[in-house]
Amino acid sequence: MDLDRVNAWNRNTLVELLDMRVTEIGEDHVRGTMPVDARTRQPFGLLHGGASVALAESLGSLAANLVLEGDTHMAVGLDINANHLRAVTSGHVIGTARPLHLGRSTQVWEIRIEDEGGNLVCISRLTMAVVPRRSPKAV
Repeated sequence: MDLDRVNAWNRNTLVELLDMRVTEIGEDHVRGTMPVDARTRQPFGLLHGGASVALAESLGSLAANLVLEGDTHMAVGLDINANHLRAVTSGHVIGTARPLHLGRSTQVWEIRIEDEGGNLVCISRLTMAVVPRRSPKAV
């Protein structure tokens, strides 16, 4: 999968606004980064939990859709939870989405978000519903 093409799908979206980048698509994972800066920090200078959740859902949703027959089905978010475990004030965070369950009607993904030192910042679980495609496929 061409990373430039995948990142282009995110033009004019929250993903672009927060400067998230997909950096790797592997056999069993999707990885991406997000800066910790004025766009993603809360008033106390820490990475905003909502920004972490946005990264988790963005990576998990992409991963979920990449494993489907894109012409007939799509995956949409059903539920997400996150535990914020460590504060980050600068640099970048790196998220990695891996499947826990790939069923016909649901998928469950685990997204680990780490700081640049490899410390676990946030652990998230995303449940996706697999539904018939009703909108155009990303090009």
